[in-house]
Amino acid sequence: MKAEVNGITLWYEVRGQGKPLILLHGNGEDHTIFDELAARLGEHYTVYAVDSRDHGRSSRMEKLSYEIMASDVEALIESLGLRGAALYGFSDGGIVGLLTALERPELLSALAVSGANLNPGGLKTLFHWMMRLEYLRKRDKKIKLMLREPDISPESLGNIQIPVLVLAGEKDLIREEHTRLIAESIPHSTLQILPGESHGSYVVHSERLYPLLKEFLDIHSGKVRLS
Repeated sequence: MKAEVNGITLWYEVRGQGKPLILLHGNGEDHTIFDELAARLGEHYTVYAVDSRDHGRSSRMEKLSYEIMASDVEALIESLGLRGAALYGFSDGGIVGLLTALERPELLSALAVSGANLNPGGLKTLFHWMMRLEYLRKRDKKIKLMLREPDISPESLGNIQIPVLVLAGEKDLIREEHTRLIAESIPHSTLQILPGESHGSYVVHSERLYPLLKEFLDIHSGKVRLS
């Protein structure tokens, strides 16, 4: 399905029935990374798996920023009448989720993020240098985005008042102390560092995230508030 928001087309897939849950993928991916997870979650929720701008089947853009990607999600929620939805974001999708909760707190009832960072310094040094070399080789705007953004202050996270689940793999490309800083800065957050997991090993084409998300959402996700 598609929605016209912010002057672009956003593609999304809907499955299941129940309270609305939005899934946001990471950099360079699309909504299909959640196929297995969405199938399970769709047994309990109406799942909206979205392709971010310049990803998947959504509109191609010359420039990208996390702020405008968050604005796209906010406009999509308004367009579909999904105020009060829960949101799960992976990696870049987690950054977008944090920004959405900061900018439009009334739109979400609960938020889960995994492998998110507040700034490029949250990336482990080796991965950061690998990205720099890859950008010099490809000049890919998606890589450039990760090297320059986001810029979210830990202090601002104190304004998030909805329940938040913060996840990362034990072997994540995000520094563990950075993930812990995110959780510590959000008043109503729960932190889980997953043993043996990497950045996306438990997310991409995997059901391993299902019990963690379902437990969190069953407790914290609110009913949809129709706009």
